[in-house]
Amino acid sequence: MSATDDLPVPDWDQQPAGSLLHRIRSLDSDQLHTLISHEENHADRPAVRQMLATRLDELADGARPTPGGENQPVDAASDGRTGSPVDPATAAPPQHHPPHGNPRQPGEGYRQGPGT
Repeated sequence: MSATDDLPVPDWDQQPAGSLLHRIRSLDSDQLHTLISHEENHADRPAVRQMLATRLDELADGARPTPGGENQPVDAASDGRTGSPVDPATAAPPQHHPPHGNPRQPGEGYRQGPGT
């Protein structure tokens, strides 16, 4: 069992900071302190630490944890393939641009003047 298994939010370290606000709304102050401690000892993302501290202040001022949905959020980390769906089988064929000028044209240096 790893240290991240004990966190109140699954896949905490893999989540971008922008997606964490709605995940911490259902947590109580003890759970938030657990995440603050973990964040300080691991990724130490300033925006995430500020978000957690702000939520703690809201709870201290009388806010209550609000339950989240049962489903996994849309922006949750996925176990599937990510990135571009392009692979060698679907890539466009290579393009080779023609050389400058006419390949049958003689090079400079040999010119015939008028009348010769």
